[in-house]
Amino acid sequence: MNFDQTSRISLGVSTVVTLLVWAAVFFIGRVTGYQTPLLLAAYAALVVGLLSFFVIRFTINNFIYQKIKVLFKTIHELKVGGEAEEDNLAKTSDLEEVEKEVKEWANERNSEIAQLQERENYRREFIGNVSHELKTPIFNIQGYLLTLIDGGIEDPEINVKYIHRANKSVERMINLIQDMDTINMLEQGRIDIQWETFDMIPLFKEVFEILEDKAKKRNIHLIIPTPPAKNLWVDGDRHKIEQVAINLVNNAIKYGVDNGRVEVQFFDAESNFLIEVSDNGYGIPEEDLSRIFERFYRVDKSRTREAGGSGLGLSIVKHIVEAHNQSIHVRSKVGTGSTFSFTLKKGKKTL
Repeated sequence: MNFDQTSRISLGVSTVVTLLVWAAVFFIGRVTGYQTPLLLAAYAALVVGLLSFFVIRFTINNFIYQKIKVLFKTIHELKVGGEAEEDNLAKTSDLEEVEKEVKEWANERNSEIAQLQERENYRREFIGNVSHELKTPIFNIQGYLLTLIDGGIEDPEINVKYIHRANKSVERMINLIQDMDTINMLEQGRIDIQWETFDMIPLFKEVFEILEDKAKKRNIHLIIPTPPAKNLWVDGDRHKIEQVAINLVNNAIKYGVDNGRVEVQFFDAESNFLIEVSDNGYGIPEEDLSRIFERFYRVDKSRTREAGGSGLGLSIVKHIVEAHNQSIHVRSKVGTGSTFSFTLKKGKKTL
């Protein structure tokens, strides 16, 4: 409520009072036989009207101010922190300004509540995923140990085989914990990027060598269709980019088809190089593409767990690429295959 609104209310009330006074004086004059009742009524009404206008206006302002003062002070302190000064409160007696600040405060609280609800949903989903991922290898280890305890330890055909299987389950848990630790540090910015200039061609050739045996088991060919005639120097953390390359090529093998292929291509993109890792595998449904880089998100949950992995690989890839101030994207079509592409800044040797 501003000055004009208060004045209108005061004027309305004082007008009513003036008319009542004028009517009363006029009536008294008529009853007593006084000859100038209209003149007297006019003077009396004018004086009473002016006095009532200022008194009523002051009373309304004071009443409203006292009522909103505590509310506004509390909201203002919550909004800006600390105690609100009386001088600042006195300057903000306009209800429109108070209403604006109350709405801003309410919107901020609603936004905070929505964020808290989102975090709580994420927390529950995260704990559920971690529990599920750890439960499988733990139950496997327990089963192998119980078999050995029940006499399998004496059977040479069982004891060594079950010990190796238990060890694989332990390795799976270790990999999961290491991946969780890695992504947690990446999200908190606790991993420094060790910048250097390196060539992408030998890096991917090394990755192919690392994953060669895994690809051969499914007869998947790892190829660079048209190797560049010159070196592809980029700036970045070679160790972490190698981790990106391993994750992308490994995923392409994992979700590829037998007798398929995994291709790596490089494209010039002005100040960057665009690197694409493609497969001709099962592909990713369109409704899953927007969530493919989320923690533990799996397109085909049963098949993914059979293939192993922590479910954190693509999330780690995304964080590493973004830590280099670059971006990663995916395009895919079911039955055709998928292509993951990311950029890296050209090294000075290339420029």
